[in-house]
Amino acid sequence: MTPLWRNREFTLLWTSQSLSDLGGAIAMLAIPLLVLEVTGSPVKAGAVGTAAQVAKLICRLPSGVLADRLNRRRAMLTCDVIRLLAFAGLAVAVALNRAGLAAIVVVAIVDAICGSLFNTTEHASLRSIVPATQLPDAVARNEARSYGTSLAGPPIGGLLFGLAPALPFLGNAVSYLASLIGVALIRKPLQSPVPAGDQPGHAAALLEGIRFVFGNPFLRAVLLIAAPLNFALFGSIFTIIVTLQSHDVPPGVIGLTETIVGAGGLIGALAAPFLLRRLSFAALIRGLGWAATVFLALSALLTMSVAAAAPVALAIFVGPACNAALFGYQAAITPDRLQGRVLSVIFMVAMSAAAAAPLLAGVFVTLWNPTVSVLLFATAVSSSALVATFSPAIREMRPLEESSAVG
Repeated sequence: MTPLWRNREFTLLWTSQSLSDLGGAIAMLAIPLLVLEVTGSPVKAGAVGTAAQVAKLICRLPSGVLADRLNRRRAMLTCDVIRLLAFAGLAVAVALNRAGLAAIVVVAIVDAICGSLFNTTEHASLRSIVPATQLPDAVARNEARSYGTSLAGPPIGGLLFGLAPALPFLGNAVSYLASLIGVALIRKPLQSPVPAGDQPGHAAALLEGIRFVFGNPFLRAVLLIAAPLNFALFGSIFTIIVTLQSHDVPPGVIGLTETIVGAGGLIGALAAPFLLRRLSFAALIRGLGWAATVFLALSALLTMSVAAAAPVALAIFVGPACNAALFGYQAAITPDRLQGRVLSVIFMVAMSAAAAAPLLAGVFVTLWNPTVSVLLFATAVSSSALVATFSPAIREMRPLEESSAVG
């Protein structure tokens, strides 16, 4: 079999999206900085970010339907063109000192909507350009891409914004141009031929995807593992940050916590191919659940210090290999015509759980203390470990070459 690094289509997609993700990470820091410069209001800066996240959440399920019903290549190219124009326009407005709050909000929401469709479509396309047995390795490389750009992007964004506020947005526009070129150069079809004849309406198509997820024992187990895990990790990190801030720890030191956690994920993503070769999928998934439980409990004892981030980073270390196993297996067993909808349901559940975590973390810290808060999140993640340990669907995961569905 051709090594993954020699797969032209995957290399084009991975390289172009690495640049696109870097541009997105740069803009993610620059947008709140721009709102603060324009309005001077931290509340408005936070509101813009919240509006973008709400837009992404609302669009998640419809994006899955569109990823399965539209031509995936054209959908991705259209998203890139729209985002390129939006950020180029914002860069010009910033350079001319004409960027108002309304324009910033519009660009942030447009980026969130297009990003939701693009990301779902990209994930759904992976099965068409990567052999089933290489899907976990491909997902692991995408995880490394995500962690790497999330670490590199914010410092670059801050540097560019300091040089000229328009530069981060111009850089993001250029990154979408790189994505546009990369996707356009892919030769293989990004989906199976759509059957001729009448297609069900969008609501019926969405229900078909939901029924497939909840009717499949493995995919049900994925939801029961992913939701508590995301909830616990996001909640623990938020608890640590809030606790450090309440003890007047300098912002630069607080920022180090997320760097430590991100570094754990990046190292884990680089190690994922090795772990996938040495351990079974079931062992990896069980290992992540129990490791996260133990390390979060340890972190609960250190919440007054930046050192609390280190156990969380150790818990996340196994995460990329686990994601590679879960999503590689999901891509192999899901018919191509349902890839987008199945992914959108999984992402929706995981995102919703993560979105609720900061609010509940604030409640836990207020009612009790940071140690109790993180221990509660450790208890929550133990449910993921129990599902991974006792679910027959996880224990009976077969080799990918035996599990590929005909889609």
